Amino acid sequence: MSKSPLASLNATVKRYGSLTALDGLDLTVNRGELLALLGPNGAGKSTAISILLGLQRADAGSATLFGEDPQSLNARRRVGIMMQEVMLSPVMRPRELMQQVASYYPSPYDVDIVIKRLKLEPLVNRPYGKLSGGQKRQVQFGMALVGRPELLFLDEPTVGMDLQSREGLWQVLRDLIHEGSSIVLTTHHLEEAEALANRVAVITKGKLVAGGTVDEIRAVVSDKTILCRTALADADIRGWPDVLRVGVEHGRRQIVTREAERVLRQLLAADPDVRDIEVRRAGLAEAFAEITSETVQ
Repeated sequence: MSKSPLASLNATVKRYGSLTALDGLDLTVNRGELLALLGPNGAGKSTAISILLGLQRADAGSATLFGEDPQSLNARRRVGIMMQEVMLSPVMRPRELMQQVASYYPSPYDVDIVIKRLKLEPLVNRPYGKLSGGQKRQVQFGMALVGRPELLFLDEPTVGMDLQSREGLWQVLRDLIHEGSSIVLTTHHLEEAEALANRVAVITKGKLVAGGTVDEIRAVVSDKTILCRTALADADIRGWPDVLRVGVEHGRRQIVTREAERVLRQLLAADPDVRDIEVRRAGLAEAFAEITSETVQ
């Protein structure tokens, strides 16, 4: 199996008048991975995806999709797309929309199989315009999937979905990766990226500022949180030399520190009756906040 990336941007630049949306961006998408593309609003995520899909041309640098020009029909027939902004006929039924998309691909899935897999049976014969925002996103995901794509581009796919629908989509994404598909996911729900991604790329001001596994991105932040139940006063804990912040989370004391072992020893010495102790490292959200704040300065 080829080790070459399925899609890539190399020193890619894209400008809109005086605004530089992509500033020499390098990005690769590898086979069999879910790549979470993260960044603040206006960071260049949607522009990067548009260039990889051949919807826009770069002003400088290069882009490839399956080793070809992204505007190649052969390359396009190997991808599925779910973008944020979608205009679809309000009178067509979801089944008809999926059948229409399936007709563009050489070996699509059977539409009824996709409907069953995504549990869309209650929606497929209703006019698209009568569906809720979350239901429309479910249908759009079905349209992205029905062509049996090797590579899926999903731009904020769970916006507007209820918790049950969102968790159902997560499970389908995990199954697709297990089956050998590759996925590029942009999301503002960092817990979504943390739960699903094999690799994370953080873009700010059109540049790649961090990349790696979720654990590698988390390691940027050395803070740890100690959660416990203790009779000690907040003011006393704040006075300890290694404590950064003290708060409360779900009834437990929350102590943020870079020296968790040292603070734990002091905590146990000061309150032998302390209980329900948990030590938690920084999550992807904290790492993302630190990375992006550093690049804004």
